Amino acid sequence: MTIDHESVPRPGGSMAAARRPATGVLDRPAAAGPARTAPAIGRHRRPFRSRLALPAALVTVDILALGAAAAVGTATLGATGRDRPLLATSTLLALLLVLNLAGGLYRTRLSLSALDELPALAARSVVATAFAVTVAGCLDGRWPDRGTGTPVRLLTLLGVFLLLASCGRAVSYHLIRRARRRRPSPVLLLGAGQLGQWVAAALTERREYGLRPVGFLDPDPVLTAEGTGLPVLGGREALEREVRRHRVHHVLATEGAADGTETAAALREAARLGCQVWLVPALREYGSLPAGPRPRGGDHLWGFPCLRIGRPAMRRPGWAGKRALDITAAALGLIALAPVLAACALAVRFDTGSGVLFRQQRTGLDGRVFTLLKFRTLRPSNEHESATRWNIAQDHRMGAVGKLLRRSSLDELPQLWNILRGDMSLVGPRPERPYFVMRFGQAYPEYADRHRVPVGLTGLAQVNGLRGDTSIEDRARFDNRYIESWSLWQDVKILLRTAALMLHPDGS
Repeated sequence: MTIDHESVPRPGGSMAAARRPATGVLDRPAAAGPARTAPAIGRHRRPFRSRLALPAALVTVDILALGAAAAVGTATLGATGRDRPLLATSTLLALLLVLNLAGGLYRTRLSLSALDELPALAARSVVATAFAVTVAGCLDGRWPDRGTGTPVRLLTLLGVFLLLASCGRAVSYHLIRRARRRRPSPVLLLGAGQLGQWVAAALTERREYGLRPVGFLDPDPVLTAEGTGLPVLGGREALEREVRRHRVHHVLATEGAADGTETAAALREAARLGCQVWLVPALREYGSLPAGPRPRGGDHLWGFPCLRIGRPAMRRPGWAGKRALDITAAALGLIALAPVLAACALAVRFDTGSGVLFRQQRTGLDGRVFTLLKFRTLRPSNEHESATRWNIAQDHRMGAVGKLLRRSSLDELPQLWNILRGDMSLVGPRPERPYFVMRFGQAYPEYADRHRVPVGLTGLAQVNGLRGDTSIEDRARFDNRYIESWSLWQDVKILLRTAALMLHPDGS
């Protein structure tokens, strides 16, 4: 199914070129103001964990507000035999909770404001109410009679619900802020530049955010943050140690570190350790997003725009669905394509002799090596050639059968067994041989990050034309983009685009 075949990369664009080092370091003047003394770690109470407290409080508020609104509407306007208030209210509640969850209204945030959320809450309430009325009317066998006071009831229900939900949110946020002030959670700051020092000062002074800075991580060994009184604990190598030492659940990255590549790698490492990661960009234009809950993770921290970095792909709720899709598709594919597999095996047997399947070591999830299966398209001279030769597309030893299998990507079909075994996935970064993984990892700092998820039969890089004689650096960039923006629907899109590309094979 994939159309990615190994070939010689462009000179200067992939294997032969290494990333150029940064040419300069941002100036970091010390933050103005008196020096502050870092608080002693042991004097603080156990940190307040708001990851579940805030979502649970908001869900409870919405349930109670809707139940109270339905009771007020029924008591005030009465009910008729044709209306189904209980059914309509239950449908409304279920849909409203789903819409609010999908829209990010139950997500933990730094800045809490009931008024900011009111427009989004009102819009979703109107949609949920219209759907609930439609369902109740259809189950009644007719639309609700205008004479029963249904429009008035709905307006009353909406008004009372929004009032109670907003008041409940305001009270919940007040209590959450108090809890945050009493028991702030330790936070590590990536980047000890001027922006990082300003953010540290804001967190120290504004305790309602519930984040207590314990120090900076920055790869510059001579950098200091004297204006904040916080230590520079080291570079990325100190991240895991400090996370475990201080029981850190939040990591906040600011632009202005000595090495942006190191900061990006530290962000991914922090997410792997289970921390909630936030990014404070230097450009204030990031703060010009529309006001509200900002479902894509936008927030602000005392005027500084703040972006939430999503959880690692393998920890997202839909990842189990990805594995289920892999197993189902691979099993059905092996059964449905059994005649094609048999025909390919016979053709290879007559073309290259015994040994229909070609086995090769490839690097997969977390750098683990597995045996990848293909139909043999030619017979290499020895194991060293198989492990270290990059391209065989134009090899004169390849016969007509081999060329046909490679051009049509039929030689990749045995990898359905690798998918069924769990070595691979339908969609993911294409696996590479350990020899080239070592070389590319040395040349391109982000190449190793591709192994955060299982490798795939096809991927985002391949459907964007990055196969054959193309840049390894570009492939790594697309692979990491796929990982960071992963969704089940994105996998479906890539599979559809792969199927379309297979109709126009190019032999690469």
